[in-house]
Amino acid sequence: MTTLDRLKQQARRLKEQTYALYLVARDPRTPWFAKLLAGAVVAYALSPIDLIPDFIPVLGYLDDLILLPLGIWCAVRLVPAEVLDDARERAASSVEGELPASRGLAAAIIATWLLLAALAIALLYRLLGRA
Repeated sequence: MTTLDRLKQQARRLKEQTYALYLVARDPRTPWFAKLLAGAVVAYALSPIDLIPDFIPVLGYLDDLILLPLGIWCAVRLVPAEVLDDARERAASSVEGELPASRGLAAAIIATWLLLAALAIALLYRLLGRA
């Protein structure tokens, strides 16, 4: 198996795990704090905006290679085993394995990034205003 084949296989697994977390976040048996973290991980995975842009060599993909698996690992630890097993089965048996299009999810992602941008601008304004 070539390196490219292994990377493709890992990408498919990551996509499947992200879909399973999406299902976990929507399951009523999941505790609220696990739903919150699972939803944040899924939103970050689907967000077109990264903490470190992908065009920056090496560092651009570092957040995707470290933060996303770390977020998945943390979220999985908070989810009851039976909920996680059900979600993984549904994700594995999903024909398309695609997340459904959701305007609400898109709006939440955009709102989160706009809020973070506004906070960063306000912080910079305060810091530069004091200089």
